Amino acid sequence: MNKRFAVLSLLLTTSVTCFAAMADDATELRAKLSNIDSLHATFSQQVTDINNKPIQTGSGVFALAYPNQFYWHLTQPDESLIVADGANLWIYNPFAEEVTVMDVAQAVDASPMALLVHRDEATWAKYSVTKRVINATSSCFDIQPKKLNSNVIAVSVCFDAKQLVKFNLTDEQGNLSQFSLTEQRSVKADETNIFNFAVPDNVDIDDQRLKQAH
Repeated sequence: MNKRFAVLSLLLTTSVTCFAAMADDATELRAKLSNIDSLHATFSQQVTDINNKPIQTGSGVFALAYPNQFYWHLTQPDESLIVADGANLWIYNPFAEEVTVMDVAQAVDASPMALLVHRDEATWAKYSVTKRVINATSSCFDIQPKKLNSNVIAVSVCFDAKQLVKFNLTDEQGNLSQFSLTEQRSVKADETNIFNFAVPDNVDIDDQRLKQAH
């Protein structure tokens, strides 16, 4: 489971201006995400290395719901499943017959993707956000953790108007995973059970939840 000042007065002016711009970009991104209480979509995935050489392609189903619920089911080329139920994050590898479970709070620290389902100030304070305008209706927001806690070093989320259409993950080796979303809609009332993970029989469980240490 599981990739970035001259004269003193000019230095200060530039840094303050950039900080204000990033703060505004973060506010705009939060406003866009606040309009997405739930989302269900199919995705296609393409992974390239630091030299832009294709490594892997894939597809699956993606869903989220506020707060703290997440569903990621990669069906091709190999199956894997990530489910956040609001309190726990489950990472299931059917081929290896193992599942890892951790607190949702640990997932927040581990990846900027957590911002998609978190709206509290403390979480957002851990990241910087910069907006890129693509065209009149499309824009992307580049998200970077202020302190690296995982191999994901950057995330970008892209919108066409209000619709989330794409996001990219960059790891510390420079590999870029690009995910394009289609068939976006809200999660239906009878689909909410996808955010509940049932541990299959005869699998190894690696329980990394913080409460285990107490």
